[in-house]
Amino acid sequence: MTRNRTKYKSLFFDLDDTLWDTGHNNRECLEEIYDEYHFGRYYPSFETFFNTYMPHNLLLWEQYRNHEIDRQTLILERLLHVLRPMGIDDKGYALNLNKDFLQRTTQKTRTIAGAKELLAYLHAGGYRLFIISNGFREIQSLKLQNCGLASYFERIVLSEDASVRKPHRGIFDFALINTNSCRSESLMIGDSWEADIAGAQKAKIDQVWFNPGNLPPLNFEPTYSVSSLSEIKEIL
Repeated sequence: MTRNRTKYKSLFFDLDDTLWDTGHNNRECLEEIYDEYHFGRYYPSFETFFNTYMPHNLLLWEQYRNHEIDRQTLILERLLHVLRPMGIDDKGYALNLNKDFLQRTTQKTRTIAGAKELLAYLHAGGYRLFIISNGFREIQSLKLQNCGLASYFERIVLSEDASVRKPHRGIFDFALINTNSCRSESLMIGDSWEADIAGAQKAKIDQVWFNPGNLPPLNFEPTYSVSSLSEIKEIL
């Protein structure tokens, strides 16, 4: 098989919603919790529970990315937000529930369509593969291992290691230094416009925007845009 010759040698992937199917896996975990904790006594349906949790969770992650809140606040507030309407405002209970939720997520193995095939293709092609994530250390490595993707990656670069989060340029610079990668020979692949694409662009790293919803770009045109992971084979 003849490969396209590209200038890229180091490929940096986001994990959540780019390779690991966060939307499906987390929803499945939350539905298990809703059933096993009998939250139906307080919420008329799982959809009501989910629609209470998810928008607030996304807001908290945005605040976490922007260094407006810390990890502990994120963990506590995303669950207290759904517990308070039940009359529960207990931090200990929320922390235990969060621990249960995170343990469940590490056991979920659904990946984005084409993820394994793409990584096998790139690995066979001699590319160096890395993860850059704002996710938590004790969770991200287990997700990768249990869904069968860990062997493709040389290293996971986490915001907790860099002391700065995507989209801040600092985490990309940290990743380049700590993987011995050249900026001009590196490529960032991710689904989040703000965290992955705008962040990499500020760091002067080329980008592939995984954009299955075919959303319009904001402020600038990414280096590449794809609606499926399989399309990346046409770039690399």
